[in-house]
Amino acid sequence: MSTKPVRALIADDEDLPRAELRHMLQLAWPELDVVAECEHGPAAVEAIDALKPDLAFLDIRMPGRSGLDVARAASGLCHIVFTTAYDSHAVAAFEAGAVDYLLKPIAAQRLAQTVQRLQQQLASHSSAPLLEPLVQLLAAQLQVPHTSAPRLRWVSAGVGDTIKLFSVDEVLFFQSDEKYTRVVTTRDEAHIRKPLKEIAEGLDPDEFWQVHRGLLVRASAIARAQRDELGRITLQLKQHAEKLAVSQAWSWRFKPM
Repeated sequence: MSTKPVRALIADDEDLPRAELRHMLQLAWPELDVVAECEHGPAAVEAIDALKPDLAFLDIRMPGRSGLDVARAASGLCHIVFTTAYDSHAVAAFEAGAVDYLLKPIAAQRLAQTVQRLQQQLASHSSAPLLEPLVQLLAAQLQVPHTSAPRLRWVSAGVGDTIKLFSVDEVLFFQSDEKYTRVVTTRDEAHIRKPLKEIAEGLDPDEFWQVHRGLLVRASAIARAQRDELGRITLQLKQHAEKLAVSQAWSWRFKPM
């Protein structure tokens, strides 16, 4: 009689740690089926809801929704293992009942212990733990050492021998463009060398919405979101003719209320 394969999800906003964890899991647990890899919280929540994995390896700090937010959404649905570079929260995670907690860079021996613990949990048919107490504990602790990046107020771009200054209050959207970030206002645009991820850290996430891996849009500048016959969403802005594509992972922002 064949046994049902154990299914897992990996969520981390960095490509290399995701790939490394997947490779290490293949070595430590060859039978494990990694059914999804997600680069931010909203995609992880959607994948857990759609794919119903048994396990989720969640980076605590991710854009859109943190690993804590994902764990709250997945509470009771699957076993959670947190991965993070911040080790000061490990004790709270264990005491609150998390399956495990892996500190980056993940050591093979430490992962082997996690695999053994997970296999024991699954073999005993233990239900996935309810994680609300853990999430509250960690959320409170995360506020102590973490200082948010200062709000970005101005953006400067070199154009030939001229320096253009843009107030962030005027910007309609920031868009990744190869090695640069495109900055667009109602009357002008330019390219800056600062990566989009760095820019996002200095913006208010309620004011600028991430709608694609390479696109941040001012929410108040959006006139409408249009869905085509294939379910793809395009944004029309109020004061700019260019239409902007929304990736499927961020389409949750535009569901009817």
